[in-house]
Amino acid sequence: MDGLADRLFKSFAGAALGTFVGDAMGMPVEGWPPDAIRHEFGLLDDLVDGRFPAGTYTDDTEMMIGLLESLVEADGFDGALTAQRFLANFNPNRGYGSRIYHLMDWLADGKPWDQVGTDSFGNGSAMRVAPVGGYFYYDLEAVKQAAIGQAMITHRHPEALAGAVIQAGAVALSTQAFLEGKVHDPDEFIHTLTDLSRDLDEKSAERLLGLKDITPGEMESMVPRIRKKYRCNVKAIEAVGPAVWSFLLTDNFRDAVALAVNLGGDTDTVGAMAGAIAGARYGLESIDPDWLAKLENGRLGRDYVLKLSRKAADQVARKVAA
Repeated sequence: MDGLADRLFKSFAGAALGTFVGDAMGMPVEGWPPDAIRHEFGLLDDLVDGRFPAGTYTDDTEMMIGLLESLVEADGFDGALTAQRFLANFNPNRGYGSRIYHLMDWLADGKPWDQVGTDSFGNGSAMRVAPVGGYFYYDLEAVKQAAIGQAMITHRHPEALAGAVIQAGAVALSTQAFLEGKVHDPDEFIHTLTDLSRDLDEKSAERLLGLKDITPGEMESMVPRIRKKYRCNVKAIEAVGPAVWSFLLTDNFRDAVALAVNLGGDTDTVGAMAGAIAGARYGLESIDPDWLAKLENGRLGRDYVLKLSRKAADQVARKVAA
């Protein structure tokens, strides 16, 4: 079991800190079109200053941390506890959308966790869901149900639910591939995700197939081709697909995150999601040590995420071995 726990830790921490890195890399150019990013940076493939100092996370990572905390504390998914962690960690200065303020107020006023979510099609429930994919990697149906459960706290639109399931499923499949030491098959990967999400939203599932004919190439050529299919904005249906394909069209962590961020649009979120999938697949050791060193490391920072990832890995290893 110790061997499995160690391997799980590498994948789990890769996904969690991959979220962190992608979020921080995308933060300075959030809302920029790809042409503006190219004009300013050429290729943005480092953590640089933006509206926050380099290496700072935004709401994407803050909510991911809350979800990870709740999974560890409950030894599984608990909706009420997850909502409590979201509320306890809520820092308005992290760049949350205005809608979330109302939801946090309702939670603070004692409204039940399963009654505060609204009919939003945003990508917020997908951006944070990576820990679910790692925690339940061995059971895709459990991944699906936990992804839906955490999404319902804030998002109830079918596109948002499907986006969360697709993203969590992608992390789960990447975790499986890492543990098994196998090369993931892009066609099988995509079709598994479409099958997993189709009953929630047919359109979201079908949109995942939109880039299946694109072959990997130079990043400068892939960016406009992806942007022809996806707007890369705050809608789940426009953001989750680009994150998945940024992973599938590259073969290492660095390129997956850089491709996602250089697509422009909601760069911190698309970057965070691509970083989670790639981090789970390639493991913690695939993340540039210089990037890790730049990540903020306060009370809920890099080292705290590593500790949570270790606890989660140990818990999951015991479940799998039982």
